[in-house]
Amino acid sequence: MMSNLYQRYKRYKKKQLFQPGILGLLTNPFYAARRGLFVAITELARHVEGRVLDVGCGQKPYEMLFSPVEYIGMEIDSPENRQNKKADLFYDGQTFPFPQSVFDSVVCNQVFEHVFNAQEFLSEVNRVLKTGGTLLLTVPFVWDEHEQPWDFARYTSFGLHHLLELHGFKIISQRKSVVGVRALFQLLNGYIYKITRKSFCFFQLKHIGFLLFPIVNILGELAAFALPNSEDLYLDNIVLAQKVGHA
Repeated sequence: MMSNLYQRYKRYKKKQLFQPGILGLLTNPFYAARRGLFVAITELARHVEGRVLDVGCGQKPYEMLFSPVEYIGMEIDSPENRQNKKADLFYDGQTFPFPQSVFDSVVCNQVFEHVFNAQEFLSEVNRVLKTGGTLLLTVPFVWDEHEQPWDFARYTSFGLHHLLELHGFKIISQRKSVVGVRALFQLLNGYIYKITRKSFCFFQLKHIGFLLFPIVNILGELAAFALPNSEDLYLDNIVLAQKVGHA
């Protein structure tokens, strides 16, 4: 009985990493960012259907939000990815291993900033999508360097809009996630998370982090409620686009 309860708790806690609720507010240092993405993707998920390709799928954290005929997760081939990612297949990081026009939808979540050859990447997305197919893309605007040294770019809403149109896509919906002062509190928690991963004078700073994360999360929510927003400061872009032509 206790073992079953513990397993259910572990699954619930894991869920809080990408779909954070109340427990995530108290435990997840990336609560605001992950909550913002989860809400936006949930609202747009009905457009992702048919045969779906998730590029850079990781652990497929949002797969359950979609209703696909088939859902294929793809990652760059590396020993680390083969061990840690929930991918169905692996590729060379350049050419998608599929014929032209075989997918109804493509999902690309928090991956595009790690793509060095952005124009070739979007051409590949366009190539494997059917005409009229859907691209759901999320990518950071304000965020620290991560997964070094494979962090190559940040995109404004205007830059992303231009790139997608240049490669045969029509923008259906474009959103900014975690705007204004809430973004500042999320960046503060990100800073705390990184510095408390280290030891200082043989003291494990991560214990301080676990105490500070919920305080910063709650203060961020209160500040966002009390202060005016600035749409020019935000964490992530969320774009829903439709293939209307070839790249």
